[in-house]
Amino acid sequence: MKLQHFLGGLEGLGSVSTETRVFVEPWEKRIFGIHTAMMALSAQLPLPTTPSVFNTIWTWADLRKGAESLNPFDYFKFRYYEKWLGGISGYFIERGYITAEELNALTDEYYQDPSKPLPVAGDAAIDERVVQYLVEGDSPRRDVTITVDFSVGDMVRIKNVPSVEHTRLPGFLRNKTGTVETVYPGAYTYLCDTGPDGIGPAMAVYCVHFDPAELWPDNAEPNFSLYADLYAHYVAAMDNGTTVKAT
Repeated sequence: MKLQHFLGGLEGLGSVSTETRVFVEPWEKRIFGIHTAMMALSAQLPLPTTPSVFNTIWTWADLRKGAESLNPFDYFKFRYYEKWLGGISGYFIERGYITAEELNALTDEYYQDPSKPLPVAGDAAIDERVVQYLVEGDSPRRDVTITVDFSVGDMVRIKNVPSVEHTRLPGFLRNKTGTVETVYPGAYTYLCDTGPDGIGPAMAVYCVHFDPAELWPDNAEPNFSLYADLYAHYVAAMDNGTTVKAT
């Protein structure tokens, strides 16, 4: 896993921003709105039809992959919503909505004349669809039959799966052992297939308890525990292949 994909559990990374505002610059609200509209127009739900020409699928996973695919130096250089802008722009280019040359030309126009009016937007049907999507959401739970391999109290090993574009497995949990605390009822999928990482079809999800002393030997504070909700693909039996109950 690339460093910028998951920084949790690492020390000595320098100063940490304590910015509490959701939007620091006005343009960030526009980027958030574009992303939200793209998700609403992608959702496979009984939502109002619209005249939008946007006809492909965009999810939170696509946004995350766009940011995480950046060069590490760019990743740490750009602000939060600048990463969003890069991911969204790359998606529109990749899917043929606009060419890189067209985007660069439009960018140059606004650099040269910042007061140039923005394109007129707004459609009642699109607005209605976005609002309904925000109210109803899109659940990852699926009504399918699955196999549940572990039960509460089982000791399990966390895999070290290959992560190419995106992962839902924190780096500091890989190759560690824990105890199943909860087996969530039902089957759950992710927003998109993560390739070699292994998340795609609906599967079980476990809440696993970890002892911080194992995660950070000789460097863990006392009297606390760590819990992680993990897709079944990340969870394996102990190395001897047998199911072991925690004592």
